[in-house]
Amino acid sequence: MKLIPLFILSFTFSFCEAQQPVLVSPQWLNENLNDPDLVILHTGFVIKADYDREHIEGARFLWPDWLAFDKPEGSMFAPDAAAATGVLQELGINKTSKIVVCHKGTDVTIAARMFLSLEHFGLKGRVSFLNGGIEAWKKAGFAVSNKPAVFKKGNYTASIDPALADKDDVLNALQSNKKVVVDARARRWYDGDPTGNPRDGHITGSLNLPYQDMIDSTSSIKPADALQKNFVAVVPDKSKEVILYCFIGQTACVDYLVGRLLGYTMKVYDGSIQEWSRDEKLPMEKTKNEH
Repeated sequence: MKLIPLFILSFTFSFCEAQQPVLVSPQWLNENLNDPDLVILHTGFVIKADYDREHIEGARFLWPDWLAFDKPEGSMFAPDAAAATGVLQELGINKTSKIVVCHKGTDVTIAARMFLSLEHFGLKGRVSFLNGGIEAWKKAGFAVSNKPAVFKKGNYTASIDPALADKDDVLNALQSNKKVVVDARARRWYDGDPTGNPRDGHITGSLNLPYQDMIDSTSSIKPADALQKNFVAVVPDKSKEVILYCFIGQTACVDYLVGRLLGYTMKVYDGSIQEWSRDEKLPMEKTKNEH
């Protein structure tokens, strides 16, 4: 029998060990709460006072603007790798960290954007999303705290593993049989109902997979069989890369999260309709009324 060198076994084990589930339950999190490498990031449309009042013990406060900020040119811009490194180190993220994103209340979409952002900065396979957020955690009978988290500055250095696309990526995808462009907005926006943007409708050639179809009434991600049914109906071929868009690059991140859960290759067009609708050279159309 051929022997495998010990260092290869060690590397393989370490690599496999680092792979986190995309979606975790409150029970899973509770069972792993004492893992010294575990980092819980409490996020959403919350201010520091909301976090101070109630969070999972040990959770650290992640203000979404640190990883997806607005500026006069538009919404949801990602920092560069150097700036992201500073943010992540201040959150105590280390080279060995395993991260769980936890949202408050109904803030699934912004928490999903934080999940994408962390993957974009080189942490793919090491980030999980707590299904149902802190509300599911409390409903499961687990305690919350108002104690501030105590941790040291981290040593993680961010690198770009692109989870974000630009308009040129979208244009190229529209011409490729190996990629597909998907609108994650509600069907009425896709069809052409007024949105307040310069042009209404959808990117010509894109398909529609509303992010709302991924979430149940408790702001939890739906069961895997329902997700699979929804995705396969729109993108039956998992070998194709999916580029998602929405209004500003936020709600499409729910589809990104679910696609990652199901094993698709996913990206989000950061500029989305906010940018696309303002450039008359870029193709848009409304759904034709057949009645």
